Amino acid sequence: MTCFLKKNMSVARLMCAASGSDADMLYATHFYADDPFIWWEVRGKTHVALSPLEIDRARPVANAEVHGTGEFLPAAAKDSSPAAVILGIAEKYRLKSFLVPEQFPAGLLEKLRRKKLKITVSDQPFFPQRTRKSREEVAALTVALRVAETGLRRGIDVLKASKPDRRGFLQWSNLPLTSERLRAEMDSAVLHAGGSPANTIVAGGTQGCDPHERGHGPLRANEAIVLDIFPRHARNHYYGDLTRTVVRGRASEALRKQYATVQSGKRWVMKQMRAGANGTDLQRELIERFKDAGYPTEQRQGRWVGMFHGVGHGLGLDLHESPRFSTGKLFEGLSITVEPGLYYPGVGGVRIEDVVIVGKTGVNNLTRFEEELELP
Repeated sequence: MTCFLKKNMSVARLMCAASGSDADMLYATHFYADDPFIWWEVRGKTHVALSPLEIDRARPVANAEVHGTGEFLPAAAKDSSPAAVILGIAEKYRLKSFLVPEQFPAGLLEKLRRKKLKITVSDQPFFPQRTRKSREEVAALTVALRVAETGLRRGIDVLKASKPDRRGFLQWSNLPLTSERLRAEMDSAVLHAGGSPANTIVAGGTQGCDPHERGHGPLRANEAIVLDIFPRHARNHYYGDLTRTVVRGRASEALRKQYATVQSGKRWVMKQMRAGANGTDLQRELIERFKDAGYPTEQRQGRWVGMFHGVGHGLGLDLHESPRFSTGKLFEGLSITVEPGLYYPGVGGVRIEDVVIVGKTGVNNLTRFEEELELP
């Protein structure tokens, strides 16, 4: 971080966002808020401007000098909009231009330009150091991942306690076990463990062949169920991400073979991963390995089958952070998911996902959850 800031100390940088939904703002300030506020950096020093509702809460935790928005507005000002506050900041600090991130609000940008401020949108990440996780960040990711594992454990326990009826539909607590019920059990466990769940995937049968299908309706015995859970830790705000594919009962021979192929592929990729390894090449080779094993990636009857998504993505204060697995060389300190999958309607979808930290000679797998296809 220090080197990056030294290069840019002469440039006034500006953000206006809610840190609850903007990871750059959260990273810069260490302060969580659901309403937008203003951050700026000038001559190597960072500041935030907040409403009276947030000032006292921010002062003990914010990684910046905390100001009230009123400091930058005329007495009895009628306009207290972000644009008015930023204009006051520019006047006080004698600034005529700002560098802003690409997610800066377009409407606010235009208002500031009309007031003759020069606003340049950065074509580079505002905090490139976010891609290399510190020891403290790895610890935060690990805690978030344990919360995800708690939610997944609850899902597995409920599935194990369920029983198929005469038609093969799973029953639990004397009621049909649906994707919605199982998701609610998993999400409830996440909440009790200190996490914030969102869009947990419980997709059975053919639904599991669409990787982002959340799942709906009754679950059946003896077919693949994709469980993908990615909560945010309620206090440190880092994400955990974890996927397992399971069957309540007996899997078909075709599904067992597909599962073993994905499992072997994940292990192969992780053995190749280290600082300097090329993610683009590894992803291409993995897809070829799957093809050689009898699992080509192609379109059949208008839909994709095989492995038609990336091997993984960065993980941190955003669920999907830069870089993607396939965008170039891996580097030390990168936190990234490894989640190969194969999807064939008629057999089912299979995805297995862990979170790893890339090191000089290999990876540190933060995930501690077992891989078990058939649940007795």
